[in-house]
Amino acid sequence: MGGPGRLRRNAPVRRRVRPPVLTSAANDPLAANVDDMTDALFTDPPRDLAPPAETPAVAFRSGGEELAGVMHIPAGPGPHPIVVILHGFPGYERNFDIAQALRRAGYATLVFHYRGSWGMGGSYSWAKVLADAATVVAAVRDPGFASRHRLDPGRVAVAGHSLGGFTALHTAAADPAVAAVVSIAPFDFGAMGVACRTDAEQRDRCLRMFEECMLPLRGTSPQALLTEMETAGEAWRLADLAPRLADRPVLLVGAGRDTVSPEPFHFRPVVEAYERHPVARLEHHVLPTDHAFSDHRIALIRLVAGFLDRHLARR
Repeated sequence: MGGPGRLRRNAPVRRRVRPPVLTSAANDPLAANVDDMTDALFTDPPRDLAPPAETPAVAFRSGGEELAGVMHIPAGPGPHPIVVILHGFPGYERNFDIAQALRRAGYATLVFHYRGSWGMGGSYSWAKVLADAATVVAAVRDPGFASRHRLDPGRVAVAGHSLGGFTALHTAAADPAVAAVVSIAPFDFGAMGVACRTDAEQRDRCLRMFEECMLPLRGTSPQALLTEMETAGEAWRLADLAPRLADRPVLLVGAGRDTVSPEPFHFRPVVEAYERHPVARLEHHVLPTDHAFSDHRIALIRLVAGFLDRHLARR
């Protein structure tokens, strides 16, 4: 650490440092096109590009309530592809680093809050999260909204983490107009709901996890959320979505040290089911990190951006 005098004597020389290539680009998608992606992901746009980038607040109506969101719109006339980013439970991590990086790469992004969370009206439930996501993804394709924000309604992707990863897959499966889907460390509420009916240890673990996350939520309880998950059960299993995603690009990213959505239970069975069906344009990776990808954010951003560049090509 050291005091101010020591900091001055040892002040670092400012220089541009290129991120290391992790391995051969021929064998690892994390390394593929790193030089090309570095400029897009980590360099600000030209000053003279017009219109300039902007970050407008937006709102959507869902179930009679208003949902607040924020967009990250790239510089330039567009129309830009749009990525709706769905946060997890309860939403402490909203993945704004991914949103900002994708904007620099030419994608508009949207992050919003669900009903009953973070000051939004109404009550919170898993079913309302699914409904809110479907409503917002449809709303960004509205011709008026798309025109105002320089969006391409024909190139809409959905991405999400944890609960958001679960919701992203369900949203894409229910909406054929979603062009691509990214699911990061998905929590499989369907498979877990089935397990909790007979596994007291899993049930207690979920109740404790839900109890720790009540502060920003309203109109619900840990028991209500557990009961809803158990009741839905089979209807929400992620593996069973394979037939409805078979014609879409799907990126699944797991975390090898995940203790919230352990990879053997929540991730691997979904990958195996999608490979069996098959989901023809499935890509899947497991990074050696925790549920929040705390020490692999750049690797995660590269995976997501590279996938979108391959399947949501900018025109």
